[in-house]
Amino acid sequence: MGNTLLEALNVRVVGSGENILVLAHGFGTDQSAWQRIVPLFKPYHRIILYDLVCAGSVNPDYFDFRRYTTLDAYVDDLLNILDALGVDRCAYVGHSFSAMVGILASIRRPELFSKLILIGASPRFLNDKDYHGGFEQAEIEKVFSAMEANYEAWVNGFAPLAVGADVPTAVREFSRTLFNMRPDISLFVCRTIFNSDLRGVLGLVKVPCCIVQTAKDVSIPASVAEYLRTHLGGRTTIEILKTEGHLPHLSAPALLAQLLSRALAR
Repeated sequence: MGNTLLEALNVRVVGSGENILVLAHGFGTDQSAWQRIVPLFKPYHRIILYDLVCAGSVNPDYFDFRRYTTLDAYVDDLLNILDALGVDRCAYVGHSFSAMVGILASIRRPELFSKLILIGASPRFLNDKDYHGGFEQAEIEKVFSAMEANYEAWVNGFAPLAVGADVPTAVREFSRTLFNMRPDISLFVCRTIFNSDLRGVLGLVKVPCCIVQTAKDVSIPASVAEYLRTHLGGRTTIEILKTEGHLPHLSAPALLAQLLSRALAR
């Protein structure tokens, strides 16, 4: 992508504050997922928004199936964006998939990040000996098969489960951005996510972290937040959001914004 990266990934900088805040969306959404959060922080922060290369809002020709086989290529994109914008210090808010991208980026370039706020983060989704990630391999294979067989039906079943809370507007919004993704890219990224295991590098993180977990998330057991707190190398706190679901920025934006304000002020 070279010099076209900022354009290709729809990078936007909004707001007028001195402090720089990066908002990075997760799988199945795009930067519009933050639309109810951004107005509350614009007066106090310069906010950097971008779309992951797999998002439906990005030209699918930019998605290189050979390059994006691991999270490292997504880390490259993030760091290249920050360098292109001349950022030397920022607070980073990453949702789900992008929480893990932020963790890896902070290991590579710790001086860039004042803190990481990690929403719905998991270093590994699959269960392992002495580790409860929430999913067995056979369950995941069924998900992949369902996505391949009938993507539309899979989205219609998955979106309400992921949103969790009874917020029809959030389900519609998440469904819209999932449908915007090309199904083969969506499946490929899903495989990348479920094959990832970052447990071995968590201790290398020295940046302060705030783990944000909802009271009930079908994608991530409560024990994962505690696992992150115990294994991350920097000073780490956990905040439990009194709502359900994996996408609180869609389903409970006011609640999440209050928590983000507190976390950023620390």
